[in-house]
Amino acid sequence: MSDQLLTVLKFCLLALVYLFLFRVLRAVWAEISPPKVAVPVRAKAPKPVKAPKATKAGKADRSAPVPLLPSQLVVVDPPEQRGRAFPLGSEISVGRGSGCQVMVDDTFVSTVHARVFLGDGNYVVEDLGSTNGTYLNKRKVDGPMTMNRGDRLQVGNTVLELE
Repeated sequence: MSDQLLTVLKFCLLALVYLFLFRVLRAVWAEISPPKVAVPVRAKAPKPVKAPKATKAGKADRSAPVPLLPSQLVVVDPPEQRGRAFPLGSEISVGRGSGCQVMVDDTFVSTVHARVFLGDGNYVVEDLGSTNGTYLNKRKVDGPMTMNRGDRLQVGNTVLELE
């Protein structure tokens, strides 16, 4: 081999070593720097539901659907994020990814970890193939599971309560 080729290979190896060290330092910095704490979102008070109007026969019109009260997921644990609230819609995703409606800053949470959706008038939680699993009231979510008010949803080390 020529001396020029050896010199080029030395520089390539040196560049790889520097890139590796940069990656290690970046990972260490991410672990030791404090997490960014989001400001808790205050939930709006639900609007009162009006009773159905009575018809001429004196019976109430029951054909109009009664709207559900708005619900939210509230962080219970870890303590530094306690009180942070996420309003629920017809479907939301939970995870670390920026595309998730419920973004959780937890290294044990997958990018898109789980989803919570409205099904038959109840909220349902479903694990989306996460690495560490999703738990509802300390039971592992293997398929779609119905949630009720007061139930606790755990993703990684983060616990959320349905209110």
